Amino acid sequence: MQEWNASAQTKVRDGNQTLARGLHVLLAIADSKEGMSVQQVSELLGVHRSIAYRVLQTLVDFDLAVRSSDGTYIPGARLATLADAYLPALRDATGPVMRSLADRLQSTISLFVEQGNEAVAITMVEPTTASHHLAFRPGMRTPLTRGAAGYAILASGPPSPGEPEQVTVARERGYARSHAEIEAGQYAVAAWIPMSGTGTRACLNLITYRQDIADSAGPDMRRAADKVGKQLRR
Repeated sequence: MQEWNASAQTKVRDGNQTLARGLHVLLAIADSKEGMSVQQVSELLGVHRSIAYRVLQTLVDFDLAVRSSDGTYIPGARLATLADAYLPALRDATGPVMRSLADRLQSTISLFVEQGNEAVAITMVEPTTASHHLAFRPGMRTPLTRGAAGYAILASGPPSPGEPEQVTVARERGYARSHAEIEAGQYAVAAWIPMSGTGTRACLNLITYRQDIADSAGPDMRRAADKVGKQLRR
């Protein structure tokens, strides 16, 4: 599954180099499992260590990063506040529903939103009795034209020329399915959340390695997504 790549080139408008560097490093730290050293940031940005240090110190000053005991920089506490500030009503409405689905269907449930031509996972819930963990976490992305989450988001809108056949099928039955399109062996089932007038398109997405669960989960995912939509309209 795709996710933001700290080493990828990004478009930077004239005069925004300092801001771009800071955001580049912030996203790299957030994606890093073990934190980043000054040297690693220096190499990431292609700048002298002194510049890398100043960028990191600015992030520390704003509580967006913190220097750990081994000298690496890890995400700061304010990142949690920023995450909670993104679509709070949607996150609040989906939380209990996702927990119920995860435990009842013994599968990982994620909330995807549309960003450009991608579906981006902003939160996920694993079953409390999970014996293994999927290689998946918030921030990961899938193309709208590949995988159940993308198909479901596209299916929430009117038909468009050239859309994948799976989107048409999903629109007819109320949920999308895919198998091994994002990760080998994984089944996915997704249902779009009715959110007319919000400017946001989102879906609930189930991931499992069990075909029997995927075969039967569609109606449950549709009902859960509709429940979230009703709560948002209150």
